[in-house]
Amino acid sequence: MQQNQGVSITGVGSYLPRKVLTNYDLEKMLNTSNNWIVQRTGIKERRIIENGVTTSDLATKASLKAMKDAKVSPKDLDMIITSTITPDHFFPSTSCYIQQKIGATRASAFDILAACAGFIYAISIGQSFVVSGAAETVLVVGSECLSKITDYKDRTTCVLFGDGAGAVILQKSKTKHEILYTSLAADGSQADVLIMPGGGSKNPASLESIRKRMHYIQFKGKEVFKLAIKNITKLINETVKKNNLNLKDIDLIIPHQSNLRIIEATMQKLGLPMEKAFVNIDKYGNTSSASIPIAIDEARKAGRLHKGDLVMLVAFGGGLTWGSSLIRW
Repeated sequence: MQQNQGVSITGVGSYLPRKVLTNYDLEKMLNTSNNWIVQRTGIKERRIIENGVTTSDLATKASLKAMKDAKVSPKDLDMIITSTITPDHFFPSTSCYIQQKIGATRASAFDILAACAGFIYAISIGQSFVVSGAAETVLVVGSECLSKITDYKDRTTCVLFGDGAGAVILQKSKTKHEILYTSLAADGSQADVLIMPGGGSKNPASLESIRKRMHYIQFKGKEVFKLAIKNITKLINETVKKNNLNLKDIDLIIPHQSNLRIIEATMQKLGLPMEKAFVNIDKYGNTSSASIPIAIDEARKAGRLHKGDLVMLVAFGGGLTWGSSLIRW
């Protein structure tokens, strides 16, 4: 937990691939329908990268936009932190590729993996470095090419995921969008409910792992649905309480865009109107750690964020991991 440390988001940027994969496109690929997908997920379309495009390519474009917004140059960056479950390679880090592509020669660079909650984890880490004085300007990125690990023969999962990237700049400032509080949590006992089982040290790549389609996202939908609502609701209530606030004091909740039904059920359980949640899952699907920074950028452009607003970021994902961040816009 971190609280009232004078670190702010001073720049925001996002990037979405041009290629659109609609529900009607998926109807031609497997046994599904637009109505089935919309009713169960709220998703109508998602963005998919072209051949040859990488996670660091998307991240670089989002990062340059965030840097321009914050009026910082590549040489101003002290650190790059990227959250992704779809790195260009297992190693080196995607952050190192971003560093090279934007020319941030002074910056240290590393990746983290906390699945859909990764961006909030990365924000918390970046905030700590700025607070300690070890860094003045930190680039935090959430970037995903989930289409690369999506099984398009599995109609229960392939309808959910899309590609995209978002980025923010963190600096010490009380005149910008100050991070008031962050909270992180995890439950490793539930690790296997959302997993890509192939490719690591437990199931290294082999003909057998490929035959069993182990290099794609797998999850137990009902378990994830219940656990997400339970833990997100609890986290939002705890975040409000620890900051001596009421739920009505929160002007906008920007949740990870996992499933519209999860967002709706959470807001209903909290007793809050859906108007207090920012939703763009219908256009982009679940982009994992990229979803929150993309949503922040879109909410700002849509006029949903105003000076002085209390904004809560909240995410839940594989690990299981979850986290929240309270921002004074």
